[in-house]
Parts: sequence; C-alpha cells; structure tokens
Amino acid sequence: MNIEIKKADVSSRVPSGEARPSRAEAEAAIRTLLLWAGEDPSREGLLDTPARVAKAYEEFFSGYREDPEALLARTFEEVEGYDEMVVLRDIRIESHCEHHMVPIIGRAHVAYLPQTRVVGISKLARVVDAYAKRFQIQEKLTAQIANTINTVLQPRGVAVVIEAGHQCMSTRGVHKPGASMVTSRMLGAFRDDPSTRREFLAMISPRSCAGLEA
Repeated sequence: MNIEIKKADVSSRVPSGEARPSRAEAEAAIRTLLLWAGEDPSREGLLDTPARVAKAYEEFFSGYREDPEALLARTFEEVEGYDEMVVLRDIRIESHCEHHMVPIIGRAHVAYLPQTRVVGISKLARVVDAYAKRFQIQEKLTAQIANTINTVLQPRGVAVVIEAGHQCMSTRGVHKPGASMVTSRMLGAFRDDPSTRREFLAMISPRSCAGLEA
C-alpha cells in the first residue's frame, strides 16, 4: 500500500522561510569564524577549510532536505497477519546540539505494533536520520521520531528510546565525559500496557531502560 505524501521543497529556503544563503556566503561566514577564533584563513592549512566545512554541513544537516513522513509512505499489507512487535535496535545517531552546535552521538531503539501494515526497516532508520541530521535537543528528537511513525503508520503503539552523549557537556561547560542522557517516548499500547512496555524494554539494552519499566 502506498500513501501519497507530497514531499516538501526545502532546497531553496530554510525553515524560517528566509532565503537560503549561497555556498559563497556560507564559506565567507566560516572565514569570519576563523578570524574571530584568532586564526588566519589565508594560511596554507586553512585555505580550503571554509569549503570543507560547508560541504561537511551539507552532510551533517541533510535532514532538512528530507521529509520524514514521505520516507514511510511505502508500506506492506501482505504480512500473513503478523501483529507482534517490530523492534529496530541500536540505530546510530549523529546529531548536533542546537544550543552549542556540537555533536550528539548515541543510539536509538524504535518499536511499533502493526495495525494493518508494516514498513521496511531501513525506513525506520532513515526517519531517525532525517530528524537527527538537524540541530536538535534530544527530547524533541525522541518525540519527533515517535510522533511521525505514529501519524503515518497508525499502529497500535510506538516506542522510542534514545541514549546519547552530548559534547556540549563533555568538552565544555561542566566537562563530564562519559555521561549519557536517556529519553523515551511511549505511545498507544506501549504507554497504556505495562507488559507491552516491559517486553520492549527487555529487548533493548538494559542500560537504556533503567527506570522506564514502571
């Protein structure tokens, strides 16, 4: 079954509606930051840095060019009546803190209880990436993933748990390397049925589900 979802045109604008800066403007901004940091952008080792950083940003923030709902549009109904839990564990997350623009690195666990259809598992990972490859806070990222799966697939329940380290607190500020943050979003049966929630949490890393069983 295919659900028709029109993909948003995000190639020429930013979410605020303003015109997207050109590559030349982006590279000029990076040169300004190098100068502000005390460097000389014209020295040999930094000559190509603005272009490299701009190219890296295209990869880091490719999620702005993706429509997460469209990624889930192609679904399958011929599943021989399968209605048990579908779980995709240990999806690597590479995101950036919207407050300090430094990396958030971790993993996500995603589950849903099919109602009438399922989706290819790679699409679940791509939805995670589509939201992670934007400026984020972990709480919002967790909710966005769960809410989108719930809206498009309309399953009997959705669960998302994310565990991640934030370089905004490990390389600056309080300097607490090794600390990790765990967030969860439980919808439908995962919220309402303790046994369903426990089954999901038993399938993922025990370290990620501490305190979430109740």
